[in-house]
Amino acid sequence: MNAAQQHLLDTYRAARRAEAAPPAPGTHTVRTAREIREWFRFQAVVTDPGDRVPGRVRRFARRAGRRGRAVVGGARRLVRLLHV
Repeated sequence: MNAAQQHLLDTYRAARRAEAAPPAPGTHTVRTAREIREWFRFQAVVTDPGDRVPGRVRRFARRAGRRGRAVVGGARRLVRLLHV
């Protein structure tokens, strides 16, 4: 069952029970995406700079892995060393 079919079923149930209809699928998608982006920006500000280093190393390893470089194993070892 896809989202549209589930929405129609929920709307039918709400009408039978004399309740308010649920919001359409995707109604709050943009707002949710903005809230998630703002949360990550907030976390970037309040996170201790020392705690950000392993994330940067992981991000570099992910990007390098996409380019075909074999640095993931070394980056994982580095993350373990920095995270301890």
